[in-house]
Amino acid sequence: MKISMVSEHANPLASLGDVDAGGQNLHVAELSAALCRQGHDVTVYTRRDDARQCRTVRAKAGYQVVQVPAGPCTRLPRDELLPYLGEFGAFLAAAWRRDPPDVVHAHFWMSGLASVLAVRDLDLSVIQTFHALGVVKRRYQGSADTSPPERIRLERIVGKSVSRVAATCTDEVFELARLGVPRSRMSIVPCGVDLGRFGVDGRATATSAPRRIVSVGRLVPRKGFATAIGALAGVPDTELVIAGGPEPGRLADDPEARRLTELARRAGVAGRVRLLGRVSRSDMPALLRSADIVACTPWYEPFGIVPLEAMACGVPVVASAVGGLIDTVVDGVTGELVPPRRPGVLAATLRRLLDDQALREAYGVAGMDRARSRYSWDRIAADILRVYEKALSEQNTFSGRAARRA
Repeated sequence: MKISMVSEHANPLASLGDVDAGGQNLHVAELSAALCRQGHDVTVYTRRDDARQCRTVRAKAGYQVVQVPAGPCTRLPRDELLPYLGEFGAFLAAAWRRDPPDVVHAHFWMSGLASVLAVRDLDLSVIQTFHALGVVKRRYQGSADTSPPERIRLERIVGKSVSRVAATCTDEVFELARLGVPRSRMSIVPCGVDLGRFGVDGRATATSAPRRIVSVGRLVPRKGFATAIGALAGVPDTELVIAGGPEPGRLADDPEARRLTELARRAGVAGRVRLLGRVSRSDMPALLRSADIVACTPWYEPFGIVPLEAMACGVPVVASAVGGLIDTVVDGVTGELVPPRRPGVLAATLRRLLDDQALREAYGVAGMDRARSRYSWDRIAADILRVYEKALSEQNTFSGRAARRA
């Protein structure tokens, strides 16, 4: 099958950890690689934001990345890209008119908008994965939400216009249904984990503290690192290691890193909180394996790949009961779920688990089994192929009916 992936702001070749480079970049890269392993032809379209980049790059995993000229050839926050989607969509339309794919898979609402514009005069199916929804972001961030004012209205249009929606979790299906997207056109296809990289075997980074909690993510407030820092005051003899953000040498210039450092100082735990900055993908498994517990405490999380990576490494997870984490972490089986923004509850849960090695080991084994049986990228690729095939079948049925009416 010939597949066009559209990921307007999240280049699968980008370094992870920046404010606009995270789970979506990884998702597109890993899904594209898995589809290539299964013999499919994948091209990813992303916005060109660096004049030094080649227009077309062949990734080592086999997929092709096309850098689309749309707007200034410089890095821009994703919330400033809406004015350039017409140009982006026109490029897609021209490319697909010359060489049409079998199916288009758009990632994020702006990619969906560009793809819907591009296929108006083309007989192509568009599959949409939102990765995050504006209505949820606005609910949790309020006036701090920097999304374009039109986002929620346009997401509703995209959801109703595409052939099918591949939601990443159950919570997203509920939110989309509230926006008016028919449930009959939605399937759940979660994110996956690289089981070749993340596993129980291998080295673990050294720690000097008796016990270690690890948290990983971009340094943005919604990731909830402040909650973990607040909880640490009630968890003695334990260090909290936070990985993510800019390169270590630039942490002092990062506003969120400075805020977290000040919170740790005021909570009296500055000596037990370590901000590592960006950690490479190759070093991440060793860091996760060094943890007694991996804490994922966001205010909201559309899916969340870190719990899967921790589970694959056999490490128990304590996570906020929000978004995709409710699907991923089985409460009382692979870890425990806690209410978001409740450092006292988090502290009590961490203390109890840190004092119960047998329970942590049981969670770790169950998590490893769950990650391996449900969340390999090859399994996720097989799931998404079924969505593609269903969309193509529905398209062929519709085209046949239209031809008969003509």
